[in-house]
Amino acid sequence: MNLPRQQIQMCLFGDTDAVKSVSVMEGDSVTLQADTELQTKDLIMWNFGTNRSLLAKNNRETNYISINDDVPDGRFRDRLKVDHQTGSLTITNTRITDSGLYEETISSETHTKHRFSVTVYARLAIPVIISELPPNSSSGSSVSKCVLLCSVLNVSDATLSWYKGTSVMSSISVCDLNRSLSLHLECLDDSYSCVLNNPISNQTTHLNNTELCQPCSDCAFCCDASEVVARLVLSVLVGAATVFVLVYDIITSRRGEKEARSGTRRS
Repeated sequence: MNLPRQQIQMCLFGDTDAVKSVSVMEGDSVTLQADTELQTKDLIMWNFGTNRSLLAKNNRETNYISINDDVPDGRFRDRLKVDHQTGSLTITNTRITDSGLYEETISSETHTKHRFSVTVYARLAIPVIISELPPNSSSGSSVSKCVLLCSVLNVSDATLSWYKGTSVMSSISVCDLNRSLSLHLECLDDSYSCVLNNPISNQTTHLNNTELCQPCSDCAFCCDASEVVARLVLSVLVGAATVFVLVYDIITSRRGEKEARSGTRRS
């Protein structure tokens, strides 16, 4: 199943400045570079965030590069690199907190700006699939049908989907940080896949319905746990009642034989 590995788009910032959106997986490196021919005397400055904290300065005329990786709060320490020739800024071992707006200012005979909106996505967990008893179903049903539950914990800005082949059966999305997602599907007679994806990656769990979806008469785990306990209790009660009846019959029979012997002696 081919899902998008990267999402890059253009949008407008303010009235005139274009912003290039770049997505990167947490832990990977990302390089920000404008498609601009640099001049020998260019002075390049990189700023970050709404406060425009100065991250780096590259003076091509004096071959001097200054990196301020302790700003704004030390989050970039030892993770910034500047290329003197291209003017690019590279962030290594990216973190979620690196997401934000980066601005490159090139000053010489002209004054130009390039802006990059960077989004760092967390690595995705693998979805887990379990089976559940369908609502209002009978434990003795011979219909090969059950309800599948696909779930994943602590995800951000991602979508959880059920696929039948390449067709989406249902999906649910979350934009918040560290949320849990779960999605039900009634399983019948096909193979399914549960997919968790964000704009640049995905995790897929494949399922053949014979692995979890069996007739409840043949498959104990399709039945609700409370129903299984009830069956066990009922079996114990039936067994106890049977023993009681047998003991009662034995006692009654022996009592009758004793009374018969006593009557014979008196006669």
